[in-house]
Amino acid sequence: MRADLARALAAAFLGGEWTEEALVAGGVEVLGRRTGWLTALARQTLDLLPRAPVDRPRELATLIASRPAAAKPKARRARPLLQPVSPTRMAANRWQLPALDDIGALAGLLRVDSGELDWFADPRRWARQTDEPRLQHYRVSHRVAASGAIRVLEAPKQRLKDIQRLLLGRMLSAIPAHAAARGFRPGGSVGSYAAPHAGRAVVIRMDLESFFAGVTVNRVYGIWRTAGYPEPVAHLLAGLTTTVLPHAVWQAIPRPASERLHAAHWRLGRRLAAPHLPQGAPTSPALANLAAYRLDVRLSALAQAWGGRYTRYADDLAFSGGRSWSTGTSRLLEAIEEVVRDEGFRLNQRKTAVMMHGGRQVLGGLVINDRPHVARAEVDLLRAILHNCGRYGPGSQNREGVPAFAEHLRGRVAWVAQHDPARGARLKAAYDAIDWSR
Repeated sequence: MRADLARALAAAFLGGEWTEEALVAGGVEVLGRRTGWLTALARQTLDLLPRAPVDRPRELATLIASRPAAAKPKARRARPLLQPVSPTRMAANRWQLPALDDIGALAGLLRVDSGELDWFADPRRWARQTDEPRLQHYRVSHRVAASGAIRVLEAPKQRLKDIQRLLLGRMLSAIPAHAAARGFRPGGSVGSYAAPHAGRAVVIRMDLESFFAGVTVNRVYGIWRTAGYPEPVAHLLAGLTTTVLPHAVWQAIPRPASERLHAAHWRLGRRLAAPHLPQGAPTSPALANLAAYRLDVRLSALAQAWGGRYTRYADDLAFSGGRSWSTGTSRLLEAIEEVVRDEGFRLNQRKTAVMMHGGRQVLGGLVINDRPHVARAEVDLLRAILHNCGRYGPGSQNREGVPAFAEHLRGRVAWVAQHDPARGARLKAAYDAIDWSR
């Protein structure tokens, strides 16, 4: 059967009651006549779908084209005389999200017209093909990570950022992530990520390579469909929350200095060349958590099967177990890698660490051998900097030219206070005693 005929029949079928008589009548309107294979096609469609798939007309068209009746010679040659448009609506709304039955409702929620909605969602990915910054929705920058790897940041321009913030506040924040996900969610923190592993005999830290860029538009589309939104709405929502890095922009990003990082850099470029979650968009952390839901389910079950625990903070994976984990760890690492790969992610092998209780165990920058706390050397260094700021003036200590140095130090004090209130209070007193006008 021709693809255009299948789409027309799908729209006609969804435009009336979901009965054999109504489906045949809709098909007659499309074809302009009654045919023998049309009745068989209606029956075969109803056999597979007892209820009308009002949220997925494209899927219905694909199903119609695959039915035995659609393979008959007359069905293959038939052409539609009418191209009806069927209304869509949400089939389910388990998290009580804003009801968006069609594209018009989405445009109304976002307070944009249909042309602006199409422009921001960029379904044809024109941004990939232009070198003109004014036609691109993201400002791209890069920075060198401590490892020497190049991180690419894609920050949406203001209007798209406003749209994404609305989607985050009205929709994504209401969809729960897995309990093992401890970042980018209410009540989550580095401390809650690290605490379950404190005092454990063996702690394993692993890292997902290019976490945001590795989440494809198909995964994002699946999240919006799982939320209950019809196909056309989900496609636009996926477009509003993903992007493609223009080829010319990628060409201007330098390669890492170390050759051992070139392969990972090449893989990053491949991911950024396809529609992906941009690192820098307000919606990306929540969508990344949801995209990793099955990964969290499987890794939690794997850790429990080994008598251990599992948590995740963004791209950082943490596992811990008892003394029995001291032997056979390689088998566990292989099992973890298999699950990660099966779920469409990739481990950064350079960052895998197996830490025994006899040595220092660190997760998320916190030492967790007994309880999560900031390393004493880091606290002592900060105390010395604050002391010298008070004695010699802040300018004497900002040797690396850190912008907003006062705010930088206040953030470091708050980091210590979050995990060690007593030490944090003493550091805060030293900070408050500094004359920042010097």
